[in-house]
Amino acid sequence: MKFTKTLITVLLVVAMALCVPFAMAEDAIKIGIIGPLTGPYAQYGLAVEYGAKIAAAEINAKGGVQFEILAEDDQGDGELGVNAYNKLLDDGVTIMLGTVTSGSCIAVSEYAYEERIFMLTPSGSADAITVGKDNIYRVCFKDSAQGTASAQYIVDHKLATKVGIIYNNAQDYSVGIYQSFLARANELGLEIVATSSFSDDKNADFSVQIAEMKNAGAELVFLPIYYTPASMILSQSNAIDFSPVFFGVDGMDGILALEGFDKSLAEGVMLLTPFSADAQDELTVNFVTTYQNTYGDIPNQFAADAYDGVYALFAAVEKAGITAETSPEDACEMLIEVFPTVEINGLTGVMHWDSTGEVDKTPTAVIIENGVYVGAK
Repeated sequence: MKFTKTLITVLLVVAMALCVPFAMAEDAIKIGIIGPLTGPYAQYGLAVEYGAKIAAAEINAKGGVQFEILAEDDQGDGELGVNAYNKLLDDGVTIMLGTVTSGSCIAVSEYAYEERIFMLTPSGSADAITVGKDNIYRVCFKDSAQGTASAQYIVDHKLATKVGIIYNNAQDYSVGIYQSFLARANELGLEIVATSSFSDDKNADFSVQIAEMKNAGAELVFLPIYYTPASMILSQSNAIDFSPVFFGVDGMDGILALEGFDKSLAEGVMLLTPFSADAQDELTVNFVTTYQNTYGDIPNQFAADAYDGVYALFAAVEKAGITAETSPEDACEMLIEVFPTVEINGLTGVMHWDSTGEVDKTPTAVIIENGVYVGAK
């Protein structure tokens, strides 16, 4: 693309006004994000885009390796995800940071594997995403790890003896976490008193599922689901005075920012997540401040994972010697070689990766108190 002198001047002024380091496209390595930027899951995709852009701006300000973030909308749909993937490649992307949701990630990862495009998903958690694909890595925990860790946390912290589960039986993400949670719960002797499911995140009536939990005497209800149905379950449970401990995983992160949701209904809800925006370490404070000042919101775990993902790519790109002139296919092989040697201390913990693409870091839990996430003791 050719820029006139006037246009370049305008872009420089805009970049300076936004406090975002400016790098010409031909001097930057392009990173592509695929995720739901519109639709019911937009909070996830936008958080990933925003977190990635903050990291890229910090990296670009240092000089040296420069990144340009390009984002395309897939609305959480696999077919749209593949279309977005092809569009990003046409736009000159070298590395993919995505996709955001598991279903789309499974579809896109097949193409990325065959075409040798390196892909680091910040939040695609389905186990199948990385299996048999040497160039697909992730920042988040895989579903089976989330389910196992959740059951372990409930037992270790003696949160309940009688547990109910509500999950989406038509969603890879939800089913995967449910299955691993159930397996670990059985191993630990945790009593599952009721299990109920639904098949559409647009479902508006959870009276049957909630009644099953209440009638079974569930002291804790495990919700391996996204925030939209979770918000309805909390609201409808409150309407019938059913108040167990509600325990979710990363898909529920974002519920506090859901338009029209009464935050008081989420009081006491627990989430297993590697990021807490209230943490007081310097890295988290600076990130949260920048995110709030730039986007007017509190970042969630998706934003944090994307931020860490960009820094992980930065470390790997530097180590491998990748430049803007490196072809996507060559960059892929170079990143495969170095990524298992990368370790970063990020917002979501100290992490490194094995050759299967899975991350090693410590899961933590947060609890919602007075409308904000607080680190669980």
